[in-house]
Amino acid sequence: MRTLSGAETILSGFHFVEGPRWHEDALWFSDMHGHRVMRSTLDGEAHEVVRIEDDHPSGLGWLPDGRLLVVAMATEQLRRVEPDGSVEVHADLSSIAIGNLNDMISAPDGTAWVGDMGYDVHAEAAAPGPGQTIVVRPDGSAESAARDLVAPNGHVLTEDGRTLIVAESGGFRLTAFDVGEDGSLSGRRSYAELTPEPGLDFAPPDGICLDAEGAVWLGDPIARKFYRVLPGGEVTDCVVPSDGAAAIACTLGGADRRTLLMAVSRELPGARPIEAGTAWIEALRVDVPGAGRP
Repeated sequence: MRTLSGAETILSGFHFVEGPRWHEDALWFSDMHGHRVMRSTLDGEAHEVVRIEDDHPSGLGWLPDGRLLVVAMATEQLRRVEPDGSVEVHADLSSIAIGNLNDMISAPDGTAWVGDMGYDVHAEAAAPGPGQTIVVRPDGSAESAARDLVAPNGHVLTEDGRTLIVAESGGFRLTAFDVGEDGSLSGRRSYAELTPEPGLDFAPPDGICLDAEGAVWLGDPIARKFYRVLPGGEVTDCVVPSDGAAAIACTLGGADRRTLLMAVSRELPGARPIEAGTAWIEALRVDVPGAGRP
C-alpha cells in the first residue's frame, strides 16, 4: 500500500462537508451543519446554491433537466431545487424511512437511491442499526430497494449504470447490487470486505467514489484516512488528511477526473452543533481517473 502525499487545501471555512460531486465542470457539496449546498471551481471560487434552513442537507443528485436533488436528513425528504431557487419536496420518504436519510446517488434518468441509516445520526449515543437503500424514481414515487443494510452511507453507480455499490458504515464493507430497469436492486453480494490488518485501521466507510479500474476510494472518519480499495478488498493507496482531520467523503473531478477531492473535518456529527471553520476540502492528483457516478 502506498501513502500518497502532496494534497492541498482548496476550500475552507465550512461546518461539515458531505456529498462532494463533480458536475458540470464544478465541485458541488453539502455544508451539512451550515444548512447549505455549495458549488465551486477548483481554484476556490465558491458560492451558495441553496439553503436548507430547517434540516441538514447531505447527498446530492440531479434530474435530467438539471434540477438539483438534495437529501434532507431528519425530515426524511428528498427535495428538489427549482430554476427560480425555490425548494420543493420531490419525495417524502418519512413513511418508509427507519432513521435519518444520508447520502445518495442519481442516474442520468433521474432515478435516485437514498441511504437510510436506520438510526438518528445526530443523537447523543447514536449506534448504527439496520437500515436500507430507498429507490426514488424520477416522478417522486419511492419504495425500499434493499433492506437490512448496516448504516448504508455512500452510494456509487458504475459507468454502465448496471451496478450500485453501497458503503455499509456499520458493516465495514462495500456491498454491490445489480440495477434493474425500474431501479430495483437484486443480486446482493460483497464488493469488498474492509478487514483491519497491520497498517489498515478500517472502521466505518463513509463517502465513496469509483475509478476506471473498478477501485473504490472511501473516507474512513475513525482511522482518519482515505483508502483506495480494489474489488475483493485489496488496498492500493491511502491519503492522510492534514491537521489530523477525519476523512469524510471524496469524489474524482477536474477536466480529466484525476483530481481526488476530499471532504475532511476536525469534528464528527453528534448532539452538539458544529462551528464554522472546522471542515475543508483537500485536492490531490491521482493516476486513475474517475468513472461512473458521482
